[in-house]
Amino acid sequence: MPRFLLHHHHEPQECGIAFANFKGHQSPLRHRPALASCLDGDHGIWWTVEADSEEDALRQLPFFVAQRSTVTQVTEVVIP
Repeated sequence: MPRFLLHHHHEPQECGIAFANFKGHQSPLRHRPALASCLDGDHGIWWTVEADSEEDALRQLPFFVAQRSTVTQVTEVVIP
């Protein structure tokens, strides 16, 4: 199954909104660790997900978060 990197970015004043949106959304990403830069002031969150398409990957996010996210298909490689 294809793997995608989701990158969400929000403004500092939207931080609470971004996290709260997951409470009303059925998502396999809830209660799982994610990489985030909010505590360092950049306000980005990254997830690696498996999905059939970019659209399916974005559907794992609540609307507010998905609308402020980019999707990149990625493949794991070994660096020589």
